[in-house]
Amino acid sequence: MAMNFDQARVNMVENQVRPWEVLDARVLDVLGSVRREDFVAAEHRQLAFADLALPLGHGEVMMKPVVEGRVLQALELLPTDQVLEIGTGSGFLTACLAKLSAGVTSVDIHADFIAAAGERLAHAGIANVKLEVGEAVSAWQPNGVFDAVVVTGAVSQIPQRFLSWLKPGGRLLVVRGESPVQQVLLLTHEGNGRYREESLFETDLPYLKHAEPPRRFVF
Repeated sequence: MAMNFDQARVNMVENQVRPWEVLDARVLDVLGSVRREDFVAAEHRQLAFADLALPLGHGEVMMKPVVEGRVLQALELLPTDQVLEIGTGSGFLTACLAKLSAGVTSVDIHADFIAAAGERLAHAGIANVKLEVGEAVSAWQPNGVFDAVVVTGAVSQIPQRFLSWLKPGGRLLVVRGESPVQQVLLLTHEGNGRYREESLFETDLPYLKHAEPPRRFVF
């Protein structure tokens, strides 16, 4: 029997995302309208709405729907916001960010991810996204600053350059710590180089390239 993707999407929102304290109506509407099944590999299409982190290649994963929901809610995006996403991945979170904001710049170190995400976003009719290939931890530099920066891979320490890309009042959402217990943090730029830090929940994600913990020598 063919899978009813529309019903599966509703079930994902109502049975997974909403019970995980995601109650923002705009976020729930976006998760219920963007076709998540179109942003996964063909072999994972039947698993698009499962409570799983799906493999993307290059050792990267697509975050669980509940994590995506909590991330989108925590950012409290306005329709006028400009967003920077570090780690495009499948392009699904990019699509959700784009629907909640004025525009998204998304950068990924993997050119094939950018190419595939561009095709998926175009197919979904989402045009307010700028995609770039780059290594954001130490090399790539955006043009300008943003109302929100979201990092979709983990870091052992938050690069200072990520904070410098925030406007006053801007929010940085990032996953920091050592696997398998990492903290999802929201940092708000309060001006004059001050940042308010809030710990939201725990998760476990692959590290961004060049943001891994230092190797420890065991004798």
